[in-house]
Amino acid sequence: MPVYTITTAASTLDGQTKANLAAAITEIHSRVNHVPSTYINVVFNELPADSVYTDAQPAQPLLINGWVRTGHPDDETSQLLAEVANAATEVTGIPPHRVLVIIQNSPAHFAMEGGRALPNPGEEQAWLAAQ
Repeated sequence: MPVYTITTAASTLDGQTKANLAAAITEIHSRVNHVPSTYINVVFNELPADSVYTDAQPAQPLLINGWVRTGHPDDETSQLLAEVANAATEVTGIPPHRVLVIIQNSPAHFAMEGGRALPNPGEEQAWLAAQ
């Protein structure tokens, strides 16, 4: 259900670092939003070095864009944001000033998985049982 897209300049992260970051994000999201880890998708998008800029200069930021369903409490979303940002720095060694994490949301019914609109937060078990 949730999707985290991580964008970097090519060769910024090696395979093991990607795996470690995906595991950290999965654990954090599962724990904070109270959902099974099987729901969580993490995708890495690597762009050529000349395609990533900060302040109009070539750069190597770590950009993490997460999508979640509307309805999670604000304090949990703030916790999710902070923990993902901290994990990104810990796992990758990229300093905090080069890490940008954005958590976006929309109503669950604006997303579809397996041919069905997603359930609202708290309705996951019924949604799974109807599968």
